[in-house]
Amino acid sequence: MRRSIPLAISAVFLTLGLAACTSTTSASDATTELSEDTIILDVRTQEEYDAGHLEGAQLLDFNGGEVAAAIPTLDPDAEYLVYCRTGNRAGQAIALMEEAGFSDLTNLGSLEEAAQTTSIEIVR
Repeated sequence: MRRSIPLAISAVFLTLGLAACTSTTSASDATTELSEDTIILDVRTQEEYDAGHLEGAQLLDFNGGEVAAAIPTLDPDAEYLVYCRTGNRAGQAIALMEEAGFSDLTNLGSLEEAAQTTSIEIVR
């Protein structure tokens, strides 16, 4: 019995310590309030965008090279929420932006996940 108490206490402290170390921005963190300065990037193709996109999203076709071309004109201090069809191109776009010095970046995943996370309507 005496050994189980220190073990239980250690487990609690380990759990609390690990929870305190997580600071990565995920899509679920973006569910909170969005500032009016938040920039939402849709990095899909024009055809995908035309089929449905988040209201107010800016289209930068990753496959067409538009993300790479736009990076010098974007504010590196702004908050960016990025989505695509599955989250893959968004992740690649975020990697390019990180290399260029951007730091406030969130991968929202797919259009549907982005809409659910941000509570922004999909325009079709």
